[in-house]
Amino acid sequence: MAAVTETWRRHIVGQLKHRDLNQHHRFQDLIRFYTRLLEKTSLTKGILSCSVRRPSSDRSSVSSLLHQNNDLKKTTGELAYQVLELQQQIKIKECVLEEQRARRVEDGSRLEGALGARRVLQRRVETVQEENGALKRKYDELLELQRREETKLREETVRGEHLLEDLIHLKTQAAAHMNSRNQRRSRAREANLLKELQTAARSKVTVDSCSSAPTSRSASPKSDPQQAWTDGGPVRRFRFRFRSLSASSPRILSSFRDLFEKRRGHSVCSLEEDLVFPVRFSSSARVPVRALQVLEAHEQGINAVRFSSSCQLLATGGTDREIKLWEVRSGSLTHRSTLDGSTEGITCIEFDPAGFRILAASYDKSALLWRLDDSVPKLTLTGHSRKVTAARFSGLHQVVTGSADRTIRLWDLQRAACVKVVEVSSYCSDLVCCENSVISGHFDSKIRVWDSRTERCVQELLVQGKVTSLDISSDQRQLLSCCRDDCLQLVDLRGRSNERVCFRADGFKCGSDSSKAVISPDGCFLAAGSADGAVYIWNVSTGNLETRLPDRHSSSISAVAWSMSGEYVVSVDKSRRAVLWSDI
Repeated sequence: MAAVTETWRRHIVGQLKHRDLNQHHRFQDLIRFYTRLLEKTSLTKGILSCSVRRPSSDRSSVSSLLHQNNDLKKTTGELAYQVLELQQQIKIKECVLEEQRARRVEDGSRLEGALGARRVLQRRVETVQEENGALKRKYDELLELQRREETKLREETVRGEHLLEDLIHLKTQAAAHMNSRNQRRSRAREANLLKELQTAARSKVTVDSCSSAPTSRSASPKSDPQQAWTDGGPVRRFRFRFRSLSASSPRILSSFRDLFEKRRGHSVCSLEEDLVFPVRFSSSARVPVRALQVLEAHEQGINAVRFSSSCQLLATGGTDREIKLWEVRSGSLTHRSTLDGSTEGITCIEFDPAGFRILAASYDKSALLWRLDDSVPKLTLTGHSRKVTAARFSGLHQVVTGSADRTIRLWDLQRAACVKVVEVSSYCSDLVCCENSVISGHFDSKIRVWDSRTERCVQELLVQGKVTSLDISSDQRQLLSCCRDDCLQLVDLRGRSNERVCFRADGFKCGSDSSKAVISPDGCFLAAGSADGAVYIWNVSTGNLETRLPDRHSSSISAVAWSMSGEYVVSVDKSRRAVLWSDI
């Protein structure tokens, strides 16, 4: 910085010297003339003083002096005129000099400002260079991190392939073990059947030969109780032996039924599951007013809850990949069993109408089917490419699933296969089934009605937000939708106009993209959980909020279920808590 200042000073001094030489050269003539004028003026004064001292000089000298005096006066006038001109030029030069000085001061200030700006820019350049260096180092670190992560990804990919191979191997072993166990059971059942047949074959009964033949008192003579008449005379009555079925026939028939029941058409459904059980409906649902029980039901957040048709069982499914069954007795929940088998979290739960099986949708891109008395899945339905968000029974042997992969699939449980695939233009969040129809809710703010026979969308209902859940009334006349615009809509399915009623409340807010609302069994009330941890219940006939149940949940409520008896309501949340509500 000192070197720059010294260079600037030398430059200024050189410029001043150069300007001094230029101005001195311009006024050189003026100085010379002025010097001559002064010399002539001093000479004239000397002559005049001599003429005064010498009054006796001759007239010729006086006349010549006068002539010279006149010449000098003329010269003096000319010189005076030139002096005036030169003074004017000097003033002009001085003005120019002042302007140059002012310009020099201005240029100096501008130069100083430029030097300050230069210093600022230099500091900025240094700062940018430092930042670039830091960014370069960070970039190198990120590049190295990316390389390490890519290496880890490759290792994890290889590990995943190995795990997949191991899983396939384990599945194969499990299938072989199950087949072996089924074969052993079948052989044991056949052996028992054969043993029962042999036992039945060893038992004897006595049948009278004439007891089954028609007799005529007029055509035959009176016979001895131990004899019978033939054409050749009386003969001894024959005694026939028949194998009796009276003692063991029920067991044999049941054994036959059990044997062929497992083999009929390779079905995964038992005869008991084919029976249709009537579902009990509540004549009047009761509005809950208090919490009967609060419990930590799972190890992680709970996503789904459902009552069985008998109202004696409650199922909850959570992010911990388990479904837990609870017995509902005398206003309390008692843990009964846990159903395993899902590799990721549960998103939806459904009991079959008969109450023997339970269906669940999972984040692992599958739907699983359990028998209530077996913790191992009886059936796994795979085929979706993303998580399954909804799974519903559409009949005794049919299941419908909806997924985030924008497809709806129809499954045949007897063949354990997908029989229909419907492509949808949006993420399917939930669905319900009614007679010959499937109704699905989507993230594009639409509810679609599908004809299950033609696989066509026959109707679209537009709503004001993402659809998070659907529920249909027990008489299948009303459809409830919960949306992200914090509104519940009740749609009348009986007419083509599809009249709607909107239900809102101060403080109610839909907590997530999978929040589930329900209709009471008698269709008179609606229940939904809010992000503030309270359960809101609306009266359908008045459209007003009936009650609000707060202070039992510490986080957003994810799902609500209403028992078919109308007596209980259960709400679950993301913080593992389940609350049993009632008015008793």
